[in-house]
Amino acid sequence: MSLPPCPKCNSEYVYQDQEQLICPECGHEWNPAEVAAEDAPITAKDTNGTLLQEGDRITVAKDLKVKGSSMVIKIGTKALIRRIVDAKDHELDCKVDGVGEMMVTAAFVKKA
Repeated sequence: MSLPPCPKCNSEYVYQDQEQLICPECGHEWNPAEVAAEDAPITAKDTNGTLLQEGDRITVAKDLKVKGSSMVIKIGTKALIRRIVDAKDHELDCKVDGVGEMMVTAAFVKKA
């Protein structure tokens, strides 16, 4: 059975204690299942279930009220996804045409 090297000091003398892996050289302990989950790429899906990526053009699928403002982003407004972040509600960092930079929820947009 081969265990991965220590992520902190890259030592090959790692041993397993139940679910944890332990490095005897630097004392680092980690769970390999948690490390694999952290390395997974961040994904977001639009209203139709299509996977969104950075650089995609999207359109707003529903009128959206802007928090702290009386402005409304109308249905059909185009935007460009700058990056996808790991957040509970606003996953897309976008440049919205006519509005500027803002965070948008992926469930309210569709890929153009």
